[in-house]
Amino acid sequence: MNIDPDQIRADIDSLLAQLPQAGDPENPESGPSLSELEDIARRLSEAHDVLLAALESAERG
Repeated sequence: MNIDPDQIRADIDSLLAQLPQAGDPENPESGPSLSELEDIARRLSEAHDVLLAALESAERG
């Protein structure tokens, strides 16, 4: 795993950029659909995995 902070930021930014846009703030009931929520959860899990792998790699030195 590459532990270059700039690369890690780029990887996380790329994953987060793929998140669906939030619903209409004027209409709270127009929130994301179930499939959008599942996609958000998957992307956040992927971002978490990237951060966890970087931390484990940094600990190994």
